[in-house]
Amino acid sequence: MASVSSTGYRQYIDEQLVTALSTGDRNAFAEVYERYWNPLYRVAYQKVRSREVAEELVQNLFVSLWVKREQHTIRELRPYLFTALRFSIINHIESEQVHERFIAYYESFLQQTEARPVDDELALRDLTEAIERSLHTLPEQTQQVFRLSRFDCLTIPEIAARLNLSEKTIQYHLAKALRVVRENLHGLGTLLAVTFAEYL
Repeated sequence: MASVSSTGYRQYIDEQLVTALSTGDRNAFAEVYERYWNPLYRVAYQKVRSREVAEELVQNLFVSLWVKREQHTIRELRPYLFTALRFSIINHIESEQVHERFIAYYESFLQQTEARPVDDELALRDLTEAIERSLHTLPEQTQQVFRLSRFDCLTIPEIAARLNLSEKTIQYHLAKALRVVRENLHGLGTLLAVTFAEYL
């Protein structure tokens, strides 16, 4: 590729930028960043309504674009970036919803037991991390059944109907998830974790 100044990249069409980016051209990346950061940020902010979160989502998108520049197969740059951002936003919203449901579940647990942690924030973090670590070792469908049962408070028939599976299959997945999660919580060794494991 002929050497051009960074300002010369403003004349490049997206297809040329993608080609240059795949070779590790930093000026091409800088032009993509300059061209698309603001439009992507506006979309992210409209969805998450947080400047910090929107900035983080867009920044992570560009980091991934650069780090994996040789692996990406990009036919059209603009649709690629906005589609990637959409999935990032969805993942963020889903993780926030899961966290909120877990907090509600955790508070319900505290109300129904004598357990009173010295540091609620620390206890909540430890429990959340332990449960998430446990779930991540399980198949996706097993994770989904656990979340629908324990966080969304759906019954086994309701979960079976939603996932189009038999109730026996739902029972199998739930039992498997509960066994793994309880084992991990018992492994923490704290009274709160052990008590919470039995509450599940």
